[in-house]
Amino acid sequence: MSFSKTAYYQEKFNKLSFFNEIIEATVFEECDFETCSFINCKFEKCKFLRCNLKECTLSAIDPHDTRFMEVKFSGSKVLGFDWAKAAKAEDLSFTDCQINYSNFKLLKVPNIKIINCQAKEVDFIETDMNHGTFKNTDFENSRFLKTDLSYSDFSGAKNYSINLLDNNLKKARFSLPEAISLLNGLDIIIE
Repeated sequence: MSFSKTAYYQEKFNKLSFFNEIIEATVFEECDFETCSFINCKFEKCKFLRCNLKECTLSAIDPHDTRFMEVKFSGSKVLGFDWAKAAKAEDLSFTDCQINYSNFKLLKVPNIKIINCQAKEVDFIETDMNHGTFKNTDFENSRFLKTDLSYSDFSGAKNYSINLLDNNLKKARFSLPEAISLLNGLDIIIE
């Protein structure tokens, strides 16, 4: 199955299934995707503008030169997604999602929202996520290095390993007792 047009505006897509396909030069503006599946697909020079993806599965996606602007994912599995290959990713929102094994390395995604999610083994190296919201998210084995997390909210987040010396955490918000993990990289002894 493939998309027949090059541009879609305010369309609703339900239960579409794509496997190992290339979706090329297609614009989706203010579109809703529900229970759709994109497995091992490549988005080549596409645009997703103000779209909503609900209960969708996107796994092992290559978003080559594709733009994602104001895209909201809810109840979705966005696994192994290499966001670093996107032309632009701005105002992304993930709620009640699994975004495990994804890559945000070197991206500028201020104001990103990752709320009530599983973000296991995600790469946030040298990512600008200032003013982000990460409430109640599990960051088990995710990597933060030279990451800008200033003014971000980690309330209720858990399993993060963020070195205070290697990341910008100015005015970031954390909850106890998990915030004690921030002391791990300081080579101190707490009794």
